[in-house]
Amino acid sequence: MKPAAATSLAVLAFCLAAVNPVLAQDVTAGTDEQAQDSGPDQLEDLEGNEILATPDQILVVATRIKGQVDTAQPPIAVLDEEAIASYGAGSLQDLLAALSPQTSSGRGRGSGGPVVLLNGMRISGFREMRGLPPEAIRRVEVLPEEVALKYGYRPDQRVVNFILKDNFSAYGSDSELRLPSGGGFTEWEQELSLTKITGGNRINVTGKIDDTSPLTEAERGIVQAAGSSAAAADYRTLIADSKSAQLNATLARALGGGAGLSVNVLAQRDNSRSLNGLNTIVLDDTGVLQPLTRRTRTTTLQAGAALNKPLGDWYLALTADGGHVETKTRVDNNGYLAADSALSKTDSLTSLATLSGRPLRLPGGEASLTVKAGFDYSGIESSDTRTTRGQVNLKRGDAQAGFSLDLPITSRKEGFGAGVGDLSLNANAEVHRLSDFGTLYNWGGGLTYSPTEKLTLQASYVAADKAPTLTELGGPSIVTENVSIYDFSRGETVLARVISGGNPNLVKERQRDWKFGLNWTLPFLKDSTFVAEYFRNRSTNTSNDFPLLTPEVEAAFPGRVVRDASGRIVSVDQSAVTFAEEKGSRLRYGLNLSGNFGKPDPNAQRGPFGGVRGGSGRPGGPRVGAGGPPPGGGPRMGGGRSGPGGFNSDGRGRWNLSVFHTIRFQQSVQIASGGTVLNLLDGDAVSSGVARHSLEMEGGGFYRGFGLRLNGTYTGGSRIDASGLPGSSTLRFNPIATFNLRLFADLGRKEKLVEKVPFLKGSRISLSVDNVFNAQQRVTDDTGAVPLRYQPGYLDPRGRVFEIEFRKQF
Repeated sequence: MKPAAATSLAVLAFCLAAVNPVLAQDVTAGTDEQAQDSGPDQLEDLEGNEILATPDQILVVATRIKGQVDTAQPPIAVLDEEAIASYGAGSLQDLLAALSPQTSSGRGRGSGGPVVLLNGMRISGFREMRGLPPEAIRRVEVLPEEVALKYGYRPDQRVVNFILKDNFSAYGSDSELRLPSGGGFTEWEQELSLTKITGGNRINVTGKIDDTSPLTEAERGIVQAAGSSAAAADYRTLIADSKSAQLNATLARALGGGAGLSVNVLAQRDNSRSLNGLNTIVLDDTGVLQPLTRRTRTTTLQAGAALNKPLGDWYLALTADGGHVETKTRVDNNGYLAADSALSKTDSLTSLATLSGRPLRLPGGEASLTVKAGFDYSGIESSDTRTTRGQVNLKRGDAQAGFSLDLPITSRKEGFGAGVGDLSLNANAEVHRLSDFGTLYNWGGGLTYSPTEKLTLQASYVAADKAPTLTELGGPSIVTENVSIYDFSRGETVLARVISGGNPNLVKERQRDWKFGLNWTLPFLKDSTFVAEYFRNRSTNTSNDFPLLTPEVEAAFPGRVVRDASGRIVSVDQSAVTFAEEKGSRLRYGLNLSGNFGKPDPNAQRGPFGGVRGGSGRPGGPRVGAGGPPPGGGPRMGGGRSGPGGFNSDGRGRWNLSVFHTIRFQQSVQIASGGTVLNLLDGDAVSSGVARHSLEMEGGGFYRGFGLRLNGTYTGGSRIDASGLPGSSTLRFNPIATFNLRLFADLGRKEKLVEKVPFLKGSRISLSVDNVFNAQQRVTDDTGAVPLRYQPGYLDPRGRVFEIEFRKQF
């Protein structure tokens, strides 16, 4: 262990031990100073109009919060301040990771990250809010994929809306140290931040450094392939030695008239060093063999801006984001050959303008329209001494335009077809003109039906064209030696030469998706929902990385594999390929449950209608809307709802649990047109085994400053059948369940403790264990042996990892 890391751990452990006796005396005491009120909550109706009551009136209204997304689709999950605090997250990135069961999407061939909004408005990118502390967030909404259309995005990502507190100010420090139970490496992270929010104005500056020490194959007991020296394991890294430094800054200003402007800049430097065996020919001056080293340095510069402005009854949102990434790589060669070097420069620019409004009123309510136009640019310039193509220079421009139209058909609120319920339709389309790949068309439609206030049914269809990426089309051809490959034809693991790069023969992908969804607010448990979604996907001419080297794959791509006279693999060309067709269907369903426990705290401050007053980090700032964006900040839709959740803390504990189960009914691939269809659920494979069943869960509790979080995943068993050739063997992937545990204490909530140790005001200490039971998937062949390529150290070199974190807000 590094001395600095050991010292940090010792200091944090001493602090924990020192405060433990005081914590035992203060389990039930204390309140959160940052929850103090800055004035009465502002009440609005569903249209965003402020509601005032005279002394002789009793108001019964449906309230909404400034920045809340108003849409016909109900939220999948809603978190208020206490619920956010119950996660004990150190950053919004950590909070998003904890919410993955709710934010994951099953649409398309994979689940991308969610679309992120801030106060119901588009921003230039997640960088703009990544450095904000969770304490600055008043509310979080997780919304279905269809809501993304209202903000100019495709409906293949869920939407997460973060609503800021009116006023918040803090300086923050966050230190983390991670150590695996199996030893071998350490990870250390330090972050400093400044955050100030006043109405529509905010500033956030975050500096962060990371340091990870290397982990070698020898430290995980990796058995070497035949023909390799056992000593080589000391000179092959599973985790590279890496260091990273980052500075991220955001400035946002209210411009008056409901307009707002934000600007973000980021600078980052990453360095890594990995080992790839021994130079078996050249000795150093002392006669010792030297390791083959790969060194990489990456410099990243990014900037973004967003402008949101009302234009009469319409709302304009402009976003732009640009970046420059430069990567330098140096790779040692065996023998007396000079080291190879590579230089890659990537430039990107994305811009999008959306105009949203309500152009007409129908009997069922106001129609909602979003039109968009934008231009994206990407360019790659690279050179590499390992390729014969010379310098590569790739460029792509993408001009796009599109619209999304929502039509309310019936509405209980409007009194039109009230007996039927709320019914709305959506139609959307967009066109992309790529400078290097022609024209792409995307279109779709959907239906949202709410027969009751608590039940919503959805159906949607998406048709999309997709182009291969620039790297997939024209990336440089690079040769890498001594790569571990499992040969399914012979049932052996070999070290072979691998050629990677682009393929100019890739074609346009066509994707067709159906989604049917159900969202039911449970009547017997407050703020809890049942969600079920069925997805069916069919995609043709899909671009993919080179698949697992099975006999079917080798036959479908002749010439990609070179074998010696004995039949052993010598080299594999793993440049990108096209699959003729992929099909999949799956059902994903689960529960989001939450509630309170314990006795109310009589000292808890109460607000209107019995709720806790809050929404501010520190008292005394102007109310939201003083020159800031209007309520909702963007597209709204008739018949919107606030969903579960609310500011109802009374000092009791909070608990929540999310459990989701995915069943795959079909997962097939046809590699070549007219060829065999591979059933990935029944022994065929293009990558690792595909399980029919999987589970994910996340839950925990929080009570007066103490919290516990537990999340886990389960993946069912699968197999890859033998080819039938001599020496081949069936591979069986055993089921695996992993759990992560986190315990934390908000020391700043403990009044008696803070009186004795004032430094602990605003602090929190956390203890975490990733992969609590050190679960590692076991892969065996017909003899029960583990193939060398599937040793646990390769599949999960980290194993069980302990983490201690100390976080303080000044």
